[in-house]
Amino acid sequence: MAAVRAIFGEPTPSILSKTKVVLASRQGYMHVDGETGDLWVSKPYLEVADERYLYLDVIHELVHVRQFQEGKELFDRRYEYVDRPTEIEAYRATLKEARRIGYKGKALVEYLRVDWVSEADFMRFLDLLGVTH
Repeated sequence: MAAVRAIFGEPTPSILSKTKVVLASRQGYMHVDGETGDLWVSKPYLEVADERYLYLDVIHELVHVRQFQEGKELFDRRYEYVDRPTEIEAYRATLKEARRIGYKGKALVEYLRVDWVSEADFMRFLDLLGVTH
């Protein structure tokens, strides 16, 4: 709960109670709807993902919930995914928690890997985050 409190601060319980979670039948992972702030979770992903990945993904997406509430554009197309300020902020919070629960080295890099960016962009992303690869 400390990681979630670090995201929202004192109003954490109130914010969590108002955050709508939508289970989607389509393939995918998790995301925050850029128009409503709702947290969408792919049911197929929920059924097969490693519990630690799910936990870290929730931390990541809760940062996006906060960003949405602050009026930030979550999907600012002026930036590539790996350069988008909202993603960098969310991944930094996630990295902190991943390291706290014991992720390091190759396991940390594999958690951060996303299938929609090129390998070159991914390496640049790791550099931006300060992750050794």
